[in-house]
Amino acid sequence: MKTVDLSRFDNSGWKPGNKLKIAAWYFINVLFFINPLNPSSGLKVWLLRLFGTKIGKNVVIKPAVNIKFPWLLEIGNNVWIGEKVWIDNLASVVIGNNCCVSQGALLLCGNHNYKTTTFDLIVGAITLEDGVWIGAQSIVCQGIVCKSHALLTVNSVATTDLEGYTIYQGNPAKEIRQRLIEK
Repeated sequence: MKTVDLSRFDNSGWKPGNKLKIAAWYFINVLFFINPLNPSSGLKVWLLRLFGTKIGKNVVIKPAVNIKFPWLLEIGNNVWIGEKVWIDNLASVVIGNNCCVSQGALLLCGNHNYKTTTFDLIVGAITLEDGVWIGAQSIVCQGIVCKSHALLTVNSVATTDLEGYTIYQGNPAKEIRQRLIEK
């Protein structure tokens, strides 16, 4: 039986950006995003734009948010990003208009291939279409599309695409009912 040998792990072919830019973002992220003492969404939006995020109007970013690579992030209009959200965007993350990513949620664009001895890195984009709500402490895995107005409930894990106007719950998340918006 073969075993994992992490000494052979090699992700040198994966290049998320310029090393100087990555280092600069690391310090900005620690000082202004992860740091819970900075409540200013306006400053955070400005810094994200400075580092290449395409970002819309009326975006609220709460304290203690962690964003890996802002140049791989696109945020639409009227978006709320809650406390302690982690956008681990090793690949593109697109958040549509009128989306809510609740506190403690994780958008996870990377994982490892457990079937290889070298534990190869796997990355995939995440898309949250318009009106999506990701509940508190939930996880959206790499390669997932959450279609228009899908809802992932508290502490659930999306391992497959979420259909539009549908509520999902559990680990792995399963469809529980349609999402009806009345007003």
